[in-house]
Amino acid sequence: MQIRLQQVSPDFIEEEKITGSQVWRSDLVFHPGEKVKIIAPSGSGKTSLMHFLYGLRKDYSGDIFYAAENIRTLDAESFSAYRSRSVSIVFQDLRLFMSQTVLLNLEVKRQLNPFHTESKIAEMANRLGIGSKLNKPVSTCSYGEQQRIAIIRALQQPYEFLLLDEPFSHLDDNNRRLAMDLLEEETSLRKASMILADLKPNDFFKPDRSLNL
Repeated sequence: MQIRLQQVSPDFIEEEKITGSQVWRSDLVFHPGEKVKIIAPSGSGKTSLMHFLYGLRKDYSGDIFYAAENIRTLDAESFSAYRSRSVSIVFQDLRLFMSQTVLLNLEVKRQLNPFHTESKIAEMANRLGIGSKLNKPVSTCSYGEQQRIAIIRALQQPYEFLLLDEPFSHLDDNNRRLAMDLLEEETSLRKASMILADLKPNDFFKPDRSLNL
């Protein structure tokens, strides 16, 4: 599958921000197996772009395609199918169930359309330093720990594209590298693509191409 943007621009962003963008009002194709970095200063529409690509918002002009399908035309059932097998996401606001345990947050995602066995959850959690948190409520975890939970959750399903909206903002350099290593390993396992949007370049993600939003 490819994701294609055709002259997409948000309805709500100032014209001068759109004019200088390499994404807005461009014709772009995100290819299978590709790693893309979106460098997106505050206020440029980074989170909106991620939501557009995931189909959560439609307040834009232009068109977005999954393969040959314009996502504006997809009904809820079709979107659900794409999101369970083809497109996963780490939201900037994480969207975890705060009163539930870490394990339940991860297991719910895995059970919807599992890619890994149950034992893989504990292995990933230990690898990212949150193995001791699995049976504790998410609300007791720091924001950095919650980011690692959201990252692991996104990896419990099949995907062809993984969308990452500022996934490391509260992680130190060591934990960023651990998380990035896991993300790249899992994405390579699926022969999938990553689209990472962040405020500035970094040295632990080596994209095939970078675009300024």
